[in-house]
Amino acid sequence: MKTARAVPVLMYHHVSPSPGLVTITPENFRAQMGWLAGNGYTTIGCDDLAGFIAGKPLPAKSVLLTFDDGYLDNYVYAHPILAEFGLKAALFVITGRIGDGPARACAGEGTLPDTPAHNACKAAVQAGRADAVMLRWSEVDRMRAAGSFEFHSHTHNHTRWDQVEADPDRRQLMLVDDLTRSRATLQARLGHVTPHLCWPQGYFDDAHIDAAQQCGFSHLYTVERGSVLPHADASRIRRIVTKDRGAWWLGSRLAIYRRPWLGQLYERRS
Repeated sequence: MKTARAVPVLMYHHVSPSPGLVTITPENFRAQMGWLAGNGYTTIGCDDLAGFIAGKPLPAKSVLLTFDDGYLDNYVYAHPILAEFGLKAALFVITGRIGDGPARACAGEGTLPDTPAHNACKAAVQAGRADAVMLRWSEVDRMRAAGSFEFHSHTHNHTRWDQVEADPDRRQLMLVDDLTRSRATLQARLGHVTPHLCWPQGYFDDAHIDAAQQCGFSHLYTVERGSVLPHADASRIRRIVTKDRGAWWLGSRLAIYRRPWLGQLYERRS
């Protein structure tokens, strides 16, 4: 069996018919997932990536799909498409924004809930209406049961503490509290918590890394572009921002980022 020399980690946010920032249409997402399935790709989990970083081999065509935040449209549109093709993704949830209540309809189940554009989602959260645009724990349970998503931390409050508190000691205490609450929520709701954490807006520094490791997070995901190589630094896992384009775009990017030398050359020139 041929083994991977590099693993691309793709970063998504929204899969929705509402156009806007960090959003891919259901049609383009389905085309991308169909291309992965049709071309022999293996969608791995975060623990698989951790094993690869530690030196454990993975199939040559391995890719990790990641989603940030935990928007309702991930359940309504991305979840049924992943299930259709037998693929899976990792979702970094803002635990303080996930609500309670019955699961809503997803694609193929009848009348679908509204899935607003990114800026409208942010406005709803700020107005105290997070439930209208974010996941519920009942939907998380359905996604886990289907095997379409696994769940990890994106902090509890999605706060850039460096922009909130000037005093470094107080800022560190706030960050540790935020991460501790996220871990406790995941443990209570899912029955387990993983060592995988994605930073809000990709921001981190040495103090952030220290706080995360103190709280039990060892694999830290950024927005720095690039693929993951064996024995990479687990405290700064690189990802590739996805575009609202079809299968040809995804195929061209994976052809680049699965090859370490080509990916590095592409990064220097772009």
